[in-house]
Amino acid sequence: MLANRWFHLCRRVVHSSRGVKGGGWGAIAAPKRLFQGDAGDLCNTKSVQRYVQQLMEDYRDLNKKLQHAYLSESDRKVLMKKHTELQPLANVFERIQQALKDLEEVLSALHGSAGTRDEDEQLVQLLKEEESHISSNILTLRKDLIKALVPTDPLDSSNILLEVVSGRTTGGDICQQFTREMFDMYQGFASYKNWDFEVFNYMPAEYGGLHHAAVRIAGENVYRHMKHEGGTHRVQRIPEVGLSSRMQRIHTGTMTVIILPQPVEFDIQIDPKDLRIDTFRSRGAGGQSVNTTDSAVRIVHLPTGITAECQQTRSQLQNKETAMRVLRARLYQGMMGKETEQRHTARKQQVGTRSQSERIRTYNFSQDRVTDHRTGYVTRDIKEFMRGGEALQDLISDLLKHAEREALLEMVESSGSQKTSESGRSESTTT
Repeated sequence: MLANRWFHLCRRVVHSSRGVKGGGWGAIAAPKRLFQGDAGDLCNTKSVQRYVQQLMEDYRDLNKKLQHAYLSESDRKVLMKKHTELQPLANVFERIQQALKDLEEVLSALHGSAGTRDEDEQLVQLLKEEESHISSNILTLRKDLIKALVPTDPLDSSNILLEVVSGRTTGGDICQQFTREMFDMYQGFASYKNWDFEVFNYMPAEYGGLHHAAVRIAGENVYRHMKHEGGTHRVQRIPEVGLSSRMQRIHTGTMTVIILPQPVEFDIQIDPKDLRIDTFRSRGAGGQSVNTTDSAVRIVHLPTGITAECQQTRSQLQNKETAMRVLRARLYQGMMGKETEQRHTARKQQVGTRSQSERIRTYNFSQDRVTDHRTGYVTRDIKEFMRGGEALQDLISDLLKHAEREALLEMVESSGSQKTSESGRSESTTT
C-alpha cells in the first residue's frame, strides 16, 4: 500500500507544473546530448515499480524473520547477508517516502493559502521555494534509488592495461595515424583524470603513425570509466596529401582498443616451463629508432598461445619484465572471462557485446562529428574531443548511465521470468 502511494506521488512530482523556475519539474535541463532517458525516469516504469515493491516486501519479511530467537546460526547468517544487501535500497526508499510526505504537506499548504483574500505573499513565496527544494531533492533520490538497485562491478576500482592496435585498410597509413591520435587522446584523458600513464610498449609506424602500444593506467576507478572503450573504432577522413586529398575522397580506417583490468590483488602463477622467450631487434620507423642489439623480448605462454612483447627500452631485462606484466594481465583476462560471463550478462557489464571486434564508435573528421553506435550519442568539435578532456568524459558518463539502465532492465526481466516459472511450477504441483 505504501509503495503504491509512493509511486503515485512520484508521478505527481514529475508532472507537477510547480517548483522549478521556468516550468516546474519537467523544465529541468537535460544533460547535454543525453539521448537515453535519465536513470531516474525508470521509477515511472511499471516493471521497475513492481520490482522495487517486491524488494521492499522482501526486506520487511527479513526484518520480521531476524527478530525470531529460534533461528539457527547458519540461517541467521544467510538472512543477515540478504538484509545487508537490501539495506542501502531501503534507506533511499524511506528517504524518498519522507520527502514525498513533506512535499504533500507543502502542496496542501499552498492550495489552502491560494483561496484566501488576505494571502501572505511572503509565506507563499517561502512555500514555493520549499517545494522547489524538496522536488529537486526527490529527483536526486530517485537517481540514488536506481544506483542502489544496480549491482556494482567488483572490478570497477581496478587499474587497467590499455592496448591500441592499428587496423588494416586500403589507402595507406590512415589507420596508423588514427591509432596514434587515439593513443594521444587516452593519454590526455589520463592527464585530465589525474591518472598515472605508464608506457609498456610503443611500436611507431611511418609518417608519425603507430602500429601498437600498450600502457598501464592507474588511478581512481580507472576500469569503471574505461571498460566501455574496448572495441573497434572507425575513422572517416579525407587524407591531407595525395590524389584522394585533391579529389576530396573520404577514406575509412579502423583501430582496436583493448581494455584489460588489473586488480590489485590478482596474482597469476606461471610455470617457467610453459614459457618460450624470444629476443629480437626492435622494429621501428627506421633510422636511429631501430636498436642494433637484440633487446626486444617476446614471451609466448605455450599452453594458451597468448603472446606479449616489449621493445620499449634498450634494456633486455626491463623489456622482459614489462612483457611478463602484460602477459599476466592477458592471462588474468582469459581466466576471468568465462567466470564473468557466467555471473553477469553482457547487458549488465558492458554496453553492447564484449567483442573487441565490434564497431562501437565512428570519428568522422570531414563532418566534424563523433558518433557512439551503442547509445546514439553524437558530439561535435572532433578536435576538442580528441584532446581527451571534458568532451570524452561526457560521452563516457552517457555510456555509464546507459549501462546502468540496461543492467536494471535486465534484472527486472530476469526477476519477472523467474517468478513466472516459479508460479507455473507451484500450479502444476497443486494440480
